[in-house]
Amino acid sequence: MVDADMLIPRPRLSTPGVGSFEITPTTRIAADDASDSVRLYLQQTLRGSTGLPVRDAETAGSDTIALRVGADDLLAGPAGSVEESFRLTVTTDGIEIVGGGAAGVFYGVQALLQLLPADVYRKGRVDAGPWTVPVQEIADAPAFAWRGVMLDVVRHFRTKAEVLRVIDQLAAHRINTMHFHLTDDQGWRIEIRKHPRLTEIGSWRRESQVGAHVADADGVLRPQAFDGRPHGGYYTQDDIREIVAYAADRFVTVVPEIESPGHVRAALAAYPELGVTPDQPVEVWTEWGIADDVLNAEDATIDFFKDVLDEVITLFPSAYIGVGGDECPKVQWEGDARTQARMRELGLADEEQLQAWIIGQLAAHIESQGRRAFGWDEILEGGTLSESATVVSWRGLRGATTAAKRGHDVISSPDDQVYLDYRQSDLPNEPIPVSIVLTVDDVFRFDPVPAGLTDAERAHVIGGQGNMWCEHVDSVRKLDYQLFPRVAALSEALWSADVTGPRDLADFSGRLAEHLARLEAMGIEYRHETGPFPWQERPGVPGRPHSREERAAYIDAVTANIAE
Repeated sequence: MVDADMLIPRPRLSTPGVGSFEITPTTRIAADDASDSVRLYLQQTLRGSTGLPVRDAETAGSDTIALRVGADDLLAGPAGSVEESFRLTVTTDGIEIVGGGAAGVFYGVQALLQLLPADVYRKGRVDAGPWTVPVQEIADAPAFAWRGVMLDVVRHFRTKAEVLRVIDQLAAHRINTMHFHLTDDQGWRIEIRKHPRLTEIGSWRRESQVGAHVADADGVLRPQAFDGRPHGGYYTQDDIREIVAYAADRFVTVVPEIESPGHVRAALAAYPELGVTPDQPVEVWTEWGIADDVLNAEDATIDFFKDVLDEVITLFPSAYIGVGGDECPKVQWEGDARTQARMRELGLADEEQLQAWIIGQLAAHIESQGRRAFGWDEILEGGTLSESATVVSWRGLRGATTAAKRGHDVISSPDDQVYLDYRQSDLPNEPIPVSIVLTVDDVFRFDPVPAGLTDAERAHVIGGQGNMWCEHVDSVRKLDYQLFPRVAALSEALWSADVTGPRDLADFSGRLAEHLARLEAMGIEYRHETGPFPWQERPGVPGRPHSREERAAYIDAVTANIAE
């Protein structure tokens, strides 16, 4: 049996009791109408692993697992909400899970599953058991409303089934948002029916760079090798609807991102007229990094991307729609006579204001349809961002500080704390040897709220997320290795934060050691503390490691113009 002291994330309140409750062939599940989808989820999980029938009960009673929504005596979550709060009560006669909303009931079920043997996460383990839960009461609520992971499916495409698998993994860790990075220089991954060449042409590249750029004898960073194999794929609109619905059943909101005005080379390969140099066609980019190609500022181009956003908004019911805005080179705009004339027409002083104007046009369109735009912290540059826009601060926390002080909501995602593509040790056999070392312990210490904010400014920090960029992650096995167990640490940082008291790394490490059995039962090939196994290594793949000092100096330089 497992008690509450071993759960991840750690609950706010837990009271142990005496004895246990055993799930047997006579156990039933009772649920009110609001919790019915959670009942189905729990029923399927228990039937698959225990082999027990776990049938429905019309009302709660002895030998039942009762699920219901009710706001009585629940701890408050962000901004006083109890939607995701729950109370889990286990007696020798039965189990009751009460949530402030269906999401709270679902998270209570996740806590219940962790109290059972790890084999509950397997399928077909009908010889396992006994399935006993210790008597206790747990009361819990999240610290942040946005608890996210960004999944990049552009650099390396993940099939629909693989995306659904990631959603299951996130849901089991109470991550409630999957930021879906769908377009970039290296591919366009979502069907847009009004503009079919986006996927007909833009979803495939002829080959892919292997490893990171490496400096040549002159100090110029260049790719060292390519794999010589076409790579691509995209999601039909039916695929997207299925992904969104599957995630919703697990209380994960899928938030789409359509990049602009940079990171658009795949779109330009399909529709050259969107670019600054339409007479110089480009292909879907085969390299990593930042291409110089950007959108032009013509009304027709803005209208094209409004068309795209219209179809995206129809497919994704999320309150937020991403417009990108990061890493937009200005060199093409600076050298183009038409762009310079357009800036004068619009009364814009420089290229930063032009980028802000384009983002502003798309954000206003999103907001006109009752949604909120969000983008990377570069959207703060230019000084004209609508206050309703939400900022994802990735270049450290300077963007988070500036945005909160200007009245924007903030999602913190600092690369030096939660970039899950970064290397995990200094070991020479680390398979993804890029940037700084970012360990499980580093992610556990992540605090989305920058120091020095007032209470009113702190309220604008709605949460945080880890970012899973996939330039060097070309299989599900490598994805597992990069995500876990760091996502378990991220879950703790965003759900529990400091509301359960000062963070105790030794305590978390002990709980994580127990949690690894759950990851194994889920079939997750996580990174072991000792380092990669031989089959996880990638000999010969060039990397570009940095020290934390080098990375900090770079971030300071590129964010200087958004400092307060």
